[in-house]
Amino acid sequence: MLTYKTYLSVLFLSITLALTGCKSSKTISEGDKNFRLSAKQLIKENARKSPDFKTLQSKLKITYSEGEKRHSHTVSYRMQKDEVLWMSATFGVIRAKITPKTVAFYNKLDNTYFEGDFEYFSKLLGTDLNFERVQNIILGEALFNLKDESYKVSVHEGSYLLQPKNQRTLFEIFFLLNPSHYKVKSQQLSQITEQRHLQIDYLTHQEVDTQVLPEHIKVIAVEGTDEMIAELEFKSVSLNEDLRFPFKIPSGFKKIEL
Repeated sequence: MLTYKTYLSVLFLSITLALTGCKSSKTISEGDKNFRLSAKQLIKENARKSPDFKTLQSKLKITYSEGEKRHSHTVSYRMQKDEVLWMSATFGVIRAKITPKTVAFYNKLDNTYFEGDFEYFSKLLGTDLNFERVQNIILGEALFNLKDESYKVSVHEGSYLLQPKNQRTLFEIFFLLNPSHYKVKSQQLSQITEQRHLQIDYLTHQEVDTQVLPEHIKVIAVEGTDEMIAELEFKSVSLNEDLRFPFKIPSGFKKIEL
């Protein structure tokens, strides 16, 4: 059974994706590699590949491990771009909904619910989170807008390496971009003084109705000696269908504090 920490952590680490089994989708293979782009050209090409759709739905297989414990679950996943992220376990026994203002979920197995903001998850991953950044992780976009500052580019182990010309005071961030389709291959955020490290690896991408989306994502969150790993596999993906996002906390449920 999904624990609160597992379910909510994975909700944001979904922040880890694999989109397979859809008739209109195909895995993107490695094409010709182009290492001749400047940082500005690379950022421009990456922006051109940003997904453009209204809604997405799929079956989402979540694999989550912490220490020696490993769990795997499948849930229904839906999103309305820029507005709602929604997940529901079998028969709706556990359901979650995220909007730009709120984070909420309920559990019919023990009649409890949570309703709050992004503070808990920011502490969990060691970086400030909001709806836009959570959505960016899910869609394979950079955590921070690459157009907001100056970057320098180099080649590292067969990928483009983007890093700010002036790293932030509180943390360092690096982006690896694919030299074939220019999507983010990995993004890594480190807080050395806090012994925190967040790494989001996009192992493969796929094309769904002309949109380039993550196919398999792996997220590793480290704090001190503790390590949490989450992977997601999205199956039977479809875009731009009319979707509902039903969510109502049943009466009589007890609110939990995280």
